[in-house]
Amino acid sequence: MPVQCSNCVQRRAVLKRPKTGHSLCKDCFFWAFEEEIHQTIVSAGLFNRGETVAIGASGGKDSTVLAHVMKVLNERYDYGLSLLLLSVDEGITGYRDDSLETVKRNQQQYELPLKIVSYEELYGWTMDAIVKQVGLKNNCTFCGVFRRQALDRGAMMLKVDKICTGHNADDVAETVLMNVLRGDIARLCRCTSISTASDGEGAIPRCKPLKYAYEKEIVLYAYFKKLDYFSTECIYSPNAYRGHARAFLKDLESIRPSSIIDVIHSSETLSIKEGVKMPVQGTCSRCGYISSQALCKSCVLLEGLNRGLPKLGIGKHHRLHGKILAQEPLTEQEEKKLKPVNCNCRL
Repeated sequence: MPVQCSNCVQRRAVLKRPKTGHSLCKDCFFWAFEEEIHQTIVSAGLFNRGETVAIGASGGKDSTVLAHVMKVLNERYDYGLSLLLLSVDEGITGYRDDSLETVKRNQQQYELPLKIVSYEELYGWTMDAIVKQVGLKNNCTFCGVFRRQALDRGAMMLKVDKICTGHNADDVAETVLMNVLRGDIARLCRCTSISTASDGEGAIPRCKPLKYAYEKEIVLYAYFKKLDYFSTECIYSPNAYRGHARAFLKDLESIRPSSIIDVIHSSETLSIKEGVKMPVQGTCSRCGYISSQALCKSCVLLEGLNRGLPKLGIGKHHRLHGKILAQEPLTEQEEKKLKPVNCNCRL
């Protein structure tokens, strides 16, 4: 027997919400999904009228749904925002070039301006070239650090007031678990913040309107709305550390669907005991970007690549920052530790 929508009790339900368990028709699901994001935006005061907001667009489901919903809500509730799309081309052949075609179609569909910045123009490296040098073990570290800074640089070029990203509830919960497993207290304290802003050059505030939206519901929204998005996983990410946290979280969700929100709420209410030393944020001596060290992670990684010492930015090598800033040569022993280990991995 067909199940009726538990909200309007008029139309046939087409889905059971993973987040709440309610059986809803398409129209009621669309409204509930959009209204929850609207409430998140309003309650957190994410935007102010007249602001220019860059939407981080990758062509994937999260950023495509974010762009669609932001446009809908901006018009429905008259936020008064000027929206545009900002994409980063990491230089991954067979992956990013295809997803950027989706972004270009989204630009036409949503009638929003689009800016694309690339690793090659910003850093002189593509991810394809980086992976050839470092292999498949720590490549996600390079990509994550470079992409974060690339978004900021692109936003500075566009002179936007804020950047909003498609991080969803699953992403946030995974990050919490990763920081717990790493013992990274500083990141654990700030990873659930819905809006982040730091002092320093290029520190444009970021926000996560989809923070409380389940990944499964984002997929359902994109599916029933027939949105145009790119669904292929990055070819270099199978060994990413995040994958282990994701698998664990999915196991928890299958037993207790509220686990995702529970993990987020646990981190939001976390308190650190008095006396724990926390890193002090400053600026990079070389590029002026926000950093808690003399050199930001991006500059250290880039220095390692340019010197043929890719391990320089992997792990803790802060004592070498002085030599890097002074352009001093490293000792033979130091270089030996930082050179890549030859392997037979197939790229």
